[in-house]
Amino acid sequence: MEHDPARGPIVPPGLPPGFLASLPGRGEVFFRHHRHPDPGAPTLVLLHGWTASADLQFFTAYEALTQAYSVVAIDHRGHGRGLRDVATPFRLEDCADDVAGVLDALGVASVVAVGYSMGGAIAMLLARRHPDLVAGLVLEATALEWRDSRRDRMRWRGLALLGTVLRAWWYPRSVDAVLRRMSRLEPSLEPLIPWIEGEVYRNDPRALIQAGRALAVYDARPWALSIALPTGVLLTTRDHLVRPAKQRALAKAMRAEVAELAGDHLSTMLEPAEFSRLTRQLVDSVARRTSRVGSASAPSDALRRVAG
Repeated sequence: MEHDPARGPIVPPGLPPGFLASLPGRGEVFFRHHRHPDPGAPTLVLLHGWTASADLQFFTAYEALTQAYSVVAIDHRGHGRGLRDVATPFRLEDCADDVAGVLDALGVASVVAVGYSMGGAIAMLLARRHPDLVAGLVLEATALEWRDSRRDRMRWRGLALLGTVLRAWWYPRSVDAVLRRMSRLEPSLEPLIPWIEGEVYRNDPRALIQAGRALAVYDARPWALSIALPTGVLLTTRDHLVRPAKQRALAKAMRAEVAELAGDHLSTMLEPAEFSRLTRQLVDSVARRTSRVGSASAPSDALRRVAG
């Protein structure tokens, strides 16, 4: 795949169309939306992790999921093209309500929520705060909490340095070096490196710090058992960011079907075929066990198509 700089970076094939939803009292939320030709096809909402975007997290799975489902993939506040709100501190609960607002604007009455890492926390909050909207959950590389161990607490205390790191002159070089190492491990990434870099730099450093703080205090243990929904868990067995023991605790609490992926937290890009296959497998299983996953009705006038 040859890259012509004059035409911009190569983007992954199969990105769904992009839209902006204007949510009253909130702002504009960027999302991608694929409407399946079958009007009865279930709808998935894809919720990405910390420091990612919908595309960075799920571009390797879009094709497998859009074959059978309508798909809505949202950029969370301060991430990617997501909503910018300098007046309001980042809260996971607000992200869940943003998702509900987008789905309402699309006329979607019920979804399977697929959440990766931080997106798993948002998916669970969506189910808790908007129970009539969520019919099933697929939770990937995520946990009930990130605060229980001393190791966790020490990691989050380093957030004060994150803003300095993101603004440092050497930061772009370090990102490029990491991505080049990743492309050696997974050669299919090589032509996409400029596009991936561009997606990384869309993030708002202030929002990333606040999102990290929100994750540091998140704890679903007191209420997870109250979410009685068909659930699947994708467990990344070599994960150094969300330890497998925490992922297993989540699966046990949610009485979830488990699929194991022998990879680290970046498995979405480093094991793309296996990530795509297992995500589709879990989604299919959860969708079969639900009875109220619906497609979209007429969308509101608050949506507009955007390029890219």
